[in-house]
Amino acid sequence: MNGKPQQYEPINAAFPHLLHGGDYNPDQWIKTPEIWDEDMRLMKLAGCNAMSVGIFSWSSLEPEEGRFEFNWLDTIMDKLAAQGAKAILATPSGARPAWMSRAYPEVLRVEADRHRNLHGLRHNHCYTSPVYREKTERINRLLADRYKDHPSLLVWHISNEFGGECHCDLCQDAFRNWLRSRYGHDIEALNLAWWTGFWSHRFNGFDQIESPAPHGENAVHGHNLDWKRFVTFQTTEFMKNEMKPLRELTPNVPITTNLMGTYTGLDYWKMAPELDLVSWDNYPSWHCGGMKTWELAADISFVHDLTRSLKGGKPFMLMESTPSIVNWQPVNKLKRPGMHRLSSLQAVAHGSDTVQYFQWRKSRGASEKLHGAVVDHVGHEHTRVFRDVAEVGEDLRKLAPIGGSTVRPDVALIYDWENRWAIDDAQALRNGPGQKGYEQACKAHYRAFWKLGVPVDVINEDCDFAGYKLVVAPMLYMLRPGVAERLTAFVEAGGTLVTGYFSGYVDESDLCFLGGVPGPLRKVTGIWAEEIDSLHDNDENGIRFAADNDLKLAGTYKAHTYCELIHAETARIAATYASDFYAGRPAVTVNAYGTGEAWYVAARSEFAFLRDFYAALTGKMRLLRALDADLPEGVTAVLRTNGKDRFVFLMNFSEARQAVRMPGEAEEMLSGKRMQGEVALEPYDVKVLHYRQEDCRQEDCRQKD
Repeated sequence: MNGKPQQYEPINAAFPHLLHGGDYNPDQWIKTPEIWDEDMRLMKLAGCNAMSVGIFSWSSLEPEEGRFEFNWLDTIMDKLAAQGAKAILATPSGARPAWMSRAYPEVLRVEADRHRNLHGLRHNHCYTSPVYREKTERINRLLADRYKDHPSLLVWHISNEFGGECHCDLCQDAFRNWLRSRYGHDIEALNLAWWTGFWSHRFNGFDQIESPAPHGENAVHGHNLDWKRFVTFQTTEFMKNEMKPLRELTPNVPITTNLMGTYTGLDYWKMAPELDLVSWDNYPSWHCGGMKTWELAADISFVHDLTRSLKGGKPFMLMESTPSIVNWQPVNKLKRPGMHRLSSLQAVAHGSDTVQYFQWRKSRGASEKLHGAVVDHVGHEHTRVFRDVAEVGEDLRKLAPIGGSTVRPDVALIYDWENRWAIDDAQALRNGPGQKGYEQACKAHYRAFWKLGVPVDVINEDCDFAGYKLVVAPMLYMLRPGVAERLTAFVEAGGTLVTGYFSGYVDESDLCFLGGVPGPLRKVTGIWAEEIDSLHDNDENGIRFAADNDLKLAGTYKAHTYCELIHAETARIAATYASDFYAGRPAVTVNAYGTGEAWYVAARSEFAFLRDFYAALTGKMRLLRALDADLPEGVTAVLRTNGKDRFVFLMNFSEARQAVRMPGEAEEMLSGKRMQGEVALEPYDVKVLHYRQEDCRQEDCRQKD
């Protein structure tokens, strides 16, 4: 995203405001329309100006095949327009009506065990089915034609939380055709890529191939990887089919769909280019133990930054969050006072131009009747939750100048879906779901920057590295074609690369590189990794820094989980292992290459190592920080800028009162007060500092050029 403008247009230029609202299901209340009028009154009280309407409403819009009922939706759209509010209008494909399942059983999804599902739940449909594509295209066209000129139409919301896969005969044929295209109709090219000589798995033709199955083939890693790629491709093609009539009839209305953070079933980097803006559904388990509040906050910030990065820095939408509790976690704990406001503005800090909820009004029945909502079953505004939501609505009104602004970080962290698929599928290291810890490793590196208030883009291997000063690539196990070459060129041109254990092992087909790990990164890192040791939970080693290391770090840090045994070839040794038979061997190295350098961290470490390591790099490289200030534990600073003004969110994700000495003088946007010197933050408190150009003449608060 570096080099692009730092100010974007509003989500829809026709409504230049930060959006506040939620999933609104008026079709559940058709028989009590007086509730609709009460909803409108309450929305205005809560400062809600944009409601997501029509999600899962197919059976209300088309109760019988070919018989459409739009009157209820007409009424809702008109009521929203009458009070100056907008509709984020959804297409209803997330759950199809029962008449369709009965008339067209091919629309029902087939699981990996080859059993066809019955009607029910959500996303229980086949993305390949011509019938389902035709039906969704038809109802979407009717919606677009009916509401294309309606004053409340603001954004299209495609389906809901795409996910899952289908293994029916239609999908098998589509998979084979996708493979034919990928491998140029050359079955021998596929056999080589999948290494089918192992266990005599060689294919004579594409017609012999089926999707992975628990009672069939599931141990050929190239096969598994290509199936996951196909699922993303087919889902994206289905999504594009949904968009077609909307693009045609409402070309100026932006389109989004709600993503699910680091959900592993789809590669969002392949879907995001088709969307005008991205959105995601955020449901952290606040106050649930197991980790400190600030650690969970940093992990959520990671996903916010990932979501922003999917569109090159363009502001995103927080499509769903709970205003109080959910109903599906092992322990459903209430948000403590202050947390709703803090976690909502956390999304805005990282680039969201919306705060939206699931759900507006609690359902009377079914699985989500006890899920949190803005309006409780009691039906009035005199609740703690409603007051919290109204407070956020007022905050968003005050923060309106922030809309469209973004950030241009110096740091990029690579989190790559295909790399994760390959790591999770590898029979190595620690086996079992999630045991290898790729996502956890990426988030651990990210937390160090979060504590420093250093902005980060979370990118994938295919993104442009130019314009960043530092690229961090934890566990870069898979290297697709050209990635190593571009990383090498980045370092040669003066950039700094940090990578480490379990990197450079395989190519895009999950075939091991010959010639030694880290494969094509061996030259730029200046090391050879000979072996990797997986440690038990009660095992540990140490990373001991040499006295003359480049970052002037000292002492010994704990190493756990993985210790890679490496040889320094052209690299300098910064730290060595403290114990076991590889004591004294390199644990951290740095290699000068061109005008840049590449660091290799061979072991998974305690967080204190990452904190100190990246603090030293931040100072040495003069990396952009949101605020040049010492941040106590639990407090972070997050930056948005429009290219002129800086908006700095100071957030306290701790249970203690904290203080930060701010540089210069700025307006605190939520209170309207001018502030300087020490800023006091109560538990779960947030301050938004507005540094105008005239406030930023001092070196310690000047925006990045």
